[in-house]
Parts: sequence; C-alpha cells; structure tokens
Amino acid sequence: MDMALAQARAAGEAGEVPVGCVLVRDGAVIARAGNRTLTARDPTAHAEIVAIREAASALGSERLDDCDLYVTLEPCAMCAGAVAFARIRRLYYGAADPKGGAVENGVKFFASPTCHHRPEVYGGLAEADASALLKEFFQARR
Repeated sequence: MDMALAQARAAGEAGEVPVGCVLVRDGAVIARAGNRTLTARDPTAHAEIVAIREAASALGSERLDDCDLYVTLEPCAMCAGAVAFARIRRLYYGAADPKGGAVENGVKFFASPTCHHRPEVYGGLAEADASALLKEFFQARR
C-alpha cells in the first residue's frame, strides 16, 4: 500500500485527484499507476484502469487471476467492473468512498447477482494516510 500511496502523491502533485494503484503477482509489482484523467484527457484513466491495462499488457493476458490490486480509494463502479472482468484475486483499498465508491458503498458491485467474479476484498489499509491525501488535495482547491 505504501507504493500505491506514492503513486497517489505523484498524481496529486500533477494536479490529478490523488489516487494510486499497484498490481502485484507472486510478490512482484507488475504495474503501478496514479490517476491520469486530466493528463490523458480520458475519463476512464483512473489509477485502477491504467494499472490493469499495464498489467494485462505485461502479462499478455486480459485475465489477472493470480494478481492482487492495492488502491488508495474504494473503487468506483467502472473500476470495480474492470476488477471483476480482469478476474483479480484480491482487492485491497485504503479510504472508503461513501459518495463514489461501489464496493462497500453505493451499488456494491461485487454483491450484484450479475457480477461474474468477486475478488476477496479488504478495506481500510492505510486508511488515515489515504484519506489525508484526499482531504488535503480538495482543501487546497477550495
């Protein structure tokens, strides 16, 4: 999660919402990313989506079933869908997102009967650090 927080900090310094993500397989980091929606002018360039794309390319497969994803913020519905379609084994996230999250808040994507794959989910990792990054980022913009 420390690496995901570093990616979040870098994203925040670039003017992006400070969310970072790391994908790990067999103890090795295979992809890492921060949010890039503004930089890439792409509304789908959330940290999770960018990291999933990089990992799929690195592994030569759209299935990431032996991979664990660490992200600093509870994934939105789009990112939760990508996690399910990639067949990611475990999802670890930092801060809960009552407004935009879709794992344990909002639509609770993985609880839907139409969800094909449900990763193991562990929330609250480095929650205080992840929350502080987001709070500081948005306070500076108000």
